[in-house]
This record gives sequence, C-alpha cells and structure tokens, in this order.
Amino acid sequence: MNRLSTERRGQVIACLVEGMSIRATVRVTGVAKNTIVKLLADLGEVCSDHQDRTLRNLPIKRVECDEIWSFCYAKAKNVPVKYEDEFGYGDVWTWTAIDADTKLVPSWLIGKRDSRDCYTFLTDLRSRLQPGRIQITTDGLASYLKVIEPLFGADRTDYAQLIKSYESTQVETRYSPAVCTGIKVNVITGDPDPAHVSTGYVERQNMTMRMGMRRSTRLTNGFSKKIENHAHAVNLHYMHYNFARPHQTLTKQFGRPTTPVMAAGVAEHVWSVWEIAGLLD
Repeated sequence: MNRLSTERRGQVIACLVEGMSIRATVRVTGVAKNTIVKLLADLGEVCSDHQDRTLRNLPIKRVECDEIWSFCYAKAKNVPVKYEDEFGYGDVWTWTAIDADTKLVPSWLIGKRDSRDCYTFLTDLRSRLQPGRIQITTDGLASYLKVIEPLFGADRTDYAQLIKSYESTQVETRYSPAVCTGIKVNVITGDPDPAHVSTGYVERQNMTMRMGMRRSTRLTNGFSKKIENHAHAVNLHYMHYNFARPHQTLTKQFGRPTTPVMAAGVAEHVWSVWEIAGLLD
C-alpha cells in the first residue's frame, strides 16, 4: 500500500487546519478522499496522545471555560428515530478551557452538555495544573455549580459566573447574532479579581475553532458524519492551535512569533505542519 510522504501529509494538514473541507482538500492536493480521512484518523490519535503527555504540570492561574455547539450525522430534528438517544447523532458539544495568560487550551472534551461530562472535563483540567490557587470564570450553566467547588476545593478556588443577557431587535434574525443587553457577575466561591472575571478569551477561541475547522462552521454541509472523525478533527485543531499557530498578543509580548505552548514553557519553537505530520513516523 502506498504511503504519503511527510511533505504531502503536511500539505493535507495545512488545508484541514485552515478551514477547508475534506472534498476541498482533495481538489487542492490531489490526495484521495479515503486517504485524507485515514490520515485524519491517525493524526487525531497521535495529536491527542502527544498533548495528553506534554500538557501537564501547567502553571495556570486564570482559566475560562465554555461549551461550543456542533452536530454530527444530522441536526437533532432530522436524526432518525433509531438513533435519537445515541451519542454521536445530533447535538455534540465541545467543552473547552483556556489559560487567560498564555492562551493555551490545556483540556477539551467532546460530549453532551450535562453534569457527567462537565465533571469528566474539569477532572481532566485539574489533573493538568500545578498545585495552587486558581481563578475560574464560566457562563451560567448549572452543571459548573455542582462540580467546580467540590473538585477544585473552596479554599483554593476563586470562581465566578459571567451571565450575559441577549435580545434581538431585528425583524430577520435567522443569520444575525442577538445583541448582548446586559452582563451579570455571580461570585460563587472565594474572592475572584473583578478585572479578570471574563469569558472573552474562550469565546474568541471558539470563533477560531469555527473558522479553522470546517466541521464546526455554521450553515455548511461540511459537518462530521461520524463522531470519531469529529473528535479526530478537534484533536488536530488544538494541536495546530497550541503548537503551530503564533498568537498575535503573545508575539508582541515576547518579541518573536510565540505559540501558546511556548508561552507556557512547554515548547521552545513554533511547530510546522510537517512536524505535526512527523508525529506519525
């Protein structure tokens, strides 16, 4: 069986992480569709393993958490009856956390938007942090209230929820975002610094995910048909975001192109797509 060279793999990766669909990548690179899907599956696994090993003992002091919606196979209203209650059909949520200082995404989880997956996600996040006090900001999802204080400890956590109110004043709202009309801060645990009670960074990162991963783009037919491939694409996206995509704010701060893992002390240089491809060797 023929095997793609590292050079060709890098070309495919560059297309996928810049928001191109599988079929568009076929047209640009000339690589067969099934080969690209197989490469994505292999890459998803090695990218997940690599980040699981390296993103440990992180000196994070301020975390923002959020959940980003997508769907798999079909939108929930169109899922066949035989798949209605089966995970991977219909609504799929990606739980994300971001370090407000380094912009590193240390943990994510593809699952349901419920307390069980909230606990699993935050347990993984906690396992990656250095011991010490931490400030956490989330949206108003009730699941966080049940998990954060028992898991992180009331004596070591400054936790606040940032709740936004939205209202639409437009006649046509289908393709237009609602207008934020108010913000309410609920201090849940400890004494969080009001200047850093924000979900701005994690929400901006969600936009980066929608722009850089075709499967998360709204109003598209590039959505995932299988939950496994959706997870592989998310793993590749965060590998590229954390290791290979210099952040403008970090670059200005450090005076050279700097990625989130460089700012966090995990890596010393900006990775290329060919280095990511090299993880398969």
